[in-house]
Amino acid sequence: MANLLFLVHRLPYPPNKGDKVRSFHLMEYLARRHRLYLGTFIDDPADEAYVEHVKSYCADSHIVRLTPRLAKIRSLRGLVEGTALSLPYYHDAGLHRWVQDTLDTVSIDHAVVFSSVMATYVPDMARLSTLVDFVDMDSAKWQQYATTHRWPFSWLYQREGQKLLAFERAVAAKAQRGFFVTEAETALFCQAAPECKARVEAMGNGVDAGFFSPDQGGESPYAQDEIPIVFTGAMDYWPNIDAADWFAKEILPRLRATHPSLCFSIVGRSPDPALQALAGDGVRVTGTVADVRPWIAHATVVVAPLRIARGIQNKVLEAMAMGKPVVASTACAGPIAAIPGETLLAADHAEEWVDQIAMLLGNTERAAELGRHARQHVLQHYSWEAHLAKIEPYLERAA
Repeated sequence: MANLLFLVHRLPYPPNKGDKVRSFHLMEYLARRHRLYLGTFIDDPADEAYVEHVKSYCADSHIVRLTPRLAKIRSLRGLVEGTALSLPYYHDAGLHRWVQDTLDTVSIDHAVVFSSVMATYVPDMARLSTLVDFVDMDSAKWQQYATTHRWPFSWLYQREGQKLLAFERAVAAKAQRGFFVTEAETALFCQAAPECKARVEAMGNGVDAGFFSPDQGGESPYAQDEIPIVFTGAMDYWPNIDAADWFAKEILPRLRATHPSLCFSIVGRSPDPALQALAGDGVRVTGTVADVRPWIAHATVVVAPLRIARGIQNKVLEAMAMGKPVVASTACAGPIAAIPGETLLAADHAEEWVDQIAMLLGNTERAAELGRHARQHVLQHYSWEAHLAKIEPYLERAA
């Protein structure tokens, strides 16, 4: 058993959005084998209710309350300092002091960093063996944003992508090992940082197939006379906002022309005002729900129409685990290594989306078969225990 300094950019509970799903399962995996000293941030007041639960996994912890509005102002220091804006966004002097005090008083064997920005809290990677879960290549995400926004945001996002890539390369070069969520994301990073090729590898996501199970759906939240299509996720996240808005405006009207009972439910926390404005005939915007499983289990079709996506989308794995027919953009479907047409359906252009969903609506046997194969695929390939075990040899070596 090792003493691990565990640094996470967002409180790893509840597992209600993509990064927190992964960070929670990583925390749970590590806590069963090692002693954790957790440093993290709370950026959502609702998460205060879970602080004591998170502390139960740890020997000690330091949790910083972060106000996103003030953090955004603080991040502008990066323009003066010539760094990525993400770095001062997560700067906290108190957390730096706690890390140093912990290193001075506890024999820490290893640092495990979740999200590259938290690597700034490791004072010397040459002395403290450090494993970094990059999850996704965040620099590439910002560069993608630049292509879909107008100036000055296009310039700002392009700059962030360039500065963050330089930081990611420096972190990967000093860390004992770096991990990305897919082989494709790992290859993309190695293409941008060839000097780090021997220092990074893929460590995939999983899904709790017992929790997200077809028999855990509860009562239907939908009206009896509607045909429900659902999209789940954190609805203050720009790629999700863009996806829901595009689907509601470009796909839904075409489907409702032949299926007027269709209702598109946008299910997830903190819906952006642009999404709230969509609510009306044929569109439901729920905000936070107590349990997302009934919304998935009783949907006729689950969609993931993200036009910008990095790594594995947990929302897709969860729907597949519940045995639902899923139609996803190729950006979402590709990293899952599912077989298009057998375990899920992929679409990009509006015509493809309409055709794929209309086919499922008209063929319930085909939809059910797709859902069965989807769950089988998840059971065979997406165990959290199997994926996260990749980190253990490096921890044993350090201990």
